[in-house]
Amino acid sequence: MAALNGAVENGQPDKKVPQLPRPLRSLEVKYTKIFINNEWHESTSGKKFPTYNPSTLEKICDIEEGDKPDVDNAVEAAKAAFQRGSPWRQMDAPSRGRLLHKLADLLERDRVILATLETMDTGKPFLQAYFIDLEGCIKTLRYYAGWADKIQGRTIPVDENFVCFTRHEPMGVCGAITPWNFPLLMLVWKMAPALCCGNTLVIKPAEQTPLTSLYIGSLIKEVGFPPGVVNIVPGYGPTAGAAISTHDNIDKIAFTGSTKVGKLIKEAASKSNLKRVTLELGGKNPCIVCADADLDLAVECAHQGVFFNQGQCCTAASRVFVEEQIYPEFVKRSVEFAKKRLVGDPFDARTEQGPQIDQEQFDKILELIESGKKEGAKLECGGLAIEDRGLFIKPTVFSEVTDNMRIAKEEIFGPVQPIMKFKSIEEVIRRANSTEYGLTAAVFTKNLDRALTLASALQSGTVWINCYNALYAQAPFGGFKMSGNGRELGEYALAEYTEVKTVTIKLSQKSP
Repeated sequence: MAALNGAVENGQPDKKVPQLPRPLRSLEVKYTKIFINNEWHESTSGKKFPTYNPSTLEKICDIEEGDKPDVDNAVEAAKAAFQRGSPWRQMDAPSRGRLLHKLADLLERDRVILATLETMDTGKPFLQAYFIDLEGCIKTLRYYAGWADKIQGRTIPVDENFVCFTRHEPMGVCGAITPWNFPLLMLVWKMAPALCCGNTLVIKPAEQTPLTSLYIGSLIKEVGFPPGVVNIVPGYGPTAGAAISTHDNIDKIAFTGSTKVGKLIKEAASKSNLKRVTLELGGKNPCIVCADADLDLAVECAHQGVFFNQGQCCTAASRVFVEEQIYPEFVKRSVEFAKKRLVGDPFDARTEQGPQIDQEQFDKILELIESGKKEGAKLECGGLAIEDRGLFIKPTVFSEVTDNMRIAKEEIFGPVQPIMKFKSIEEVIRRANSTEYGLTAAVFTKNLDRALTLASALQSGTVWINCYNALYAQAPFGGFKMSGNGRELGEYALAEYTEVKTVTIKLSQKSP
């Protein structure tokens, strides 16, 4: 997700070269407890779990381990905060918007702290966390702050003696389960529209990366959100996450993560109270490069599209289809880009790629790289871990990849670029769509007819033309097929956090 609605606005550039922000390398972690009712709590069980820095493999700190009783407490607080007559329900819509703007102000103020925590916990380069993740969070909060007093129903013409209109009302208590690859950004994608619409929240951050979510709890209290409106329960998926998914007093759940876990959440929702479910899941995204494309642009975008965030993106350009006339040159230039990519300390301003998130993910990536070698793909560069560096993997490029290879079918979630060739537009449409996923796709061509034909034919929730990872708070994001249900971002996300109520009034037929 290279843009992540954090792109620099168009306009006149500042003549002064801005000084790069510097991380707080000796930052003390202040918030490690469960956040319920605007207060910090120890876990009911007394258990804690460690969170590690994937760059150094050293333990950062211990976090209170939430479980079902803690989720129950959080849901009770969220339910009380949503009751009619509560401070949150009595607050008018413009005031909700002002709170979201104030929260964005505090993210601006604490941007270096939050980017440092995100880098410590995820291993992503600090400057990417600062300029992309945090920028996206701030813009998303401000976007939905503006929507708070603009959510409207409609009047509907019915019979002469009746008046009919609709109201868009908040759903109630919403659960949010967030991933480890973009912990803070994915939290804001869910929290901002939910609060904008007037809901309350119970959030479970990924156990690998809880630090920025817990820091947000401190800002929620500082801003002045009423107690119980936002509650954060760190813990493990099979315990705390399952408790949220099955809870009868949670009205809606939003999840970003793997398709496998998404299925479990949807099943749990159906077996409990049929809570509404929004899922943003995996992807095996085609990036189609036509012979007439701007080759420099296509090579760079495809490179950033797959290697950004260590390849740990649901939007990763992990199936690159290149028209056969330009295939050799495209591969050559892609290898040059990969070999120049700087891998190392994510706090170093020069670093472009940090470590993978943990040993399990690291091992999975290397196993898939080995499968590529065994199945006959040509390893152009990389393919190995960086020695004496823990969880770092060299940027890897495969050519001569065929559709039946595992690296062409499975979501790798790592710094691996499989490059395939195609002969015709109909062929590449068929091959691009021959997957269970349908999250994103990209097309590189100078021919407008070809671009629009492909955009129409590709079974993906988002199609980028001559760009990649161009995501904005204003534009909806979500997938077709097994890449998920529903949409995040944009006006479309408001429908995921509201119920439509129809009100019909019979008018008296007596003369007034």
